[in-house]
Amino acid sequence: MSIQIGDKLPDVTLMYMSDTGPTPIKTSELFGGKKVIIFALPGAFTPTCSNQHLPGFVENAAQLRAKGVDTIACLSVNDAFVMGAWGEQQKAGDDVMMLGDGNGDFTKAVGLSFDGSGFGMGIRSLRYSMLVEDGVLKELNQEPNPGEAKVSGAETILGQL
Repeated sequence: MSIQIGDKLPDVTLMYMSDTGPTPIKTSELFGGKKVIIFALPGAFTPTCSNQHLPGFVENAAQLRAKGVDTIACLSVNDAFVMGAWGEQQKAGDDVMMLGDGNGDFTKAVGLSFDGSGFGMGIRSLRYSMLVEDGVLKELNQEPNPGEAKVSGAETILGQL
């Protein structure tokens, strides 16, 4: 079963690329005392993720921050190197933190994984966006069609703020 509105998010370690290389961050540090948007997708460099989902959050980052969002984070079951390279290619800059959930620990803990083995992808994240305040889930927008980024897109969460 997936996480529900009002639930506290699990405390796991994710990875991101910093100036010194792959860097761990605990979700308790990421979410603690902050308003955070985290959006997840099946994989870096995949078509819908690259053409719709991530670009929507990059383009709307200033509007999201103007509504009190401290951090916008993109999560995928990829490693920090892949997420860092994809963030560079997509010009995410400081607007979107690119998080690797390489072992799928967060994805499995929130109950939002799927088995993409039939496509050679292994365990991956479903497509969704979340609004998290001080570690508590306030909004969850799970995409019914994995080939689209409408329900889970930046415009949806902008309307929820």
